[in-house]
Amino acid sequence: MLTIRRPAVAGLFYPDDPRELKRLVDGYLEAARSDESPPKALIAPHAGYVYSGPVAAIAYATLARARATIRRVVLLGPAHRVAFHGLAASSADCFETPLGRVELDRAAIKEVLRLPQVRLLDDAHVLEHSLEVQLPFLQEALARFSLVPLVVGDATANQVAEVLDLLWGGPETLIVISSDLSHYHSYALAQRLDAATSVAIESLRPQDIGYEQACGCNPLNGLLALAKRRGLQAETLDLRNSGDTAGSHDRVVGYGAYVFH
Repeated sequence: MLTIRRPAVAGLFYPDDPRELKRLVDGYLEAARSDESPPKALIAPHAGYVYSGPVAAIAYATLARARATIRRVVLLGPAHRVAFHGLAASSADCFETPLGRVELDRAAIKEVLRLPQVRLLDDAHVLEHSLEVQLPFLQEALARFSLVPLVVGDATANQVAEVLDLLWGGPETLIVISSDLSHYHSYALAQRLDAATSVAIESLRPQDIGYEQACGCNPLNGLLALAKRRGLQAETLDLRNSGDTAGSHDRVVGYGAYVFH
């Protein structure tokens, strides 16, 4: 019998009706259509789609030419609900969204569980939105793929980099880091803070990014550390905040789309 991680924020962060969700995501991807070469890794935001969906789509639109090539996605996002040390894997067989089920790569998860910083912790996944909101974009941008979902708690950049290095693979493997940027500053201050964070990302400088700069700084910094060692280059594709998309300018959240080649 399959063990399924059911959606926790369908109807809240994104539509729970499959047809409405597909129309919305496909519309975002069509508006963001890109001829860019497919990345090895990307960073996308994880807010409600009305706020961050257009920015996330700009990252996912770069996958068009690798739609059939990418067969495994390593997806990391920060813990919002449960506090823990290290990285949390899931014991589920599938993650489900209104668009269907995504099978987990149990062999890869078993391999990464050998690392001391990784453990099974289903409680970290049950209500976590940072991974879930990425799945409909992946389901529409890619053909068939398996998933290695990891929620990142209190972990160092080197601990995360070790996990990513083990799962790196070849062109069949895509790494996705889920992170928003600054939170609840004025529009002008957020623009300045997020611009500096984008420079740090493009410069592969994890030492310049903390929780004030990005809520997903732990998984993000692990990617930056490994990208530097592996000789990748980072590119900012889009940088906006909720004041640009669907919110006021008083207290905004920053969103960026980044790719690594």
